[in-house]
Amino acid sequence: MVGQITITDRAAEKIRKLLTGAKDGYGLRVGVVEGGCSGYEYKMEIDSPAAEDKVFEKNGARVLLGAKSIHHLDGTEMDYKDELMQSGFVFNNPNVKGTCGCGTSFST
Repeated sequence: MVGQITITDRAAEKIRKLLTGAKDGYGLRVGVVEGGCSGYEYKMEIDSPAAEDKVFEKNGARVLLGAKSIHHLDGTEMDYKDELMQSGFVFNNPNVKGTCGCGTSFST
């Protein structure tokens, strides 16, 4: 099935924390938009699901993927790292062909 993603336990825990206080049914929208020096970058926001969204849930964490972003994220593992020098979501995306020097944008 096209448009599958995997959410790690660490990512699910962080998403649940982010959604604390959000309206029922809301989730973390993960999208791919044009931008950055390599062509695309990830965008995230708390949002309500749209009719065309694919919704993924794990341990009470809800991730929303819009129709335009699904093909860029197919097969991606969404993780969260919390390290001394850097914390944030990490996308292990098999569709990425290259990234920019700072790692914030990618090409497919």
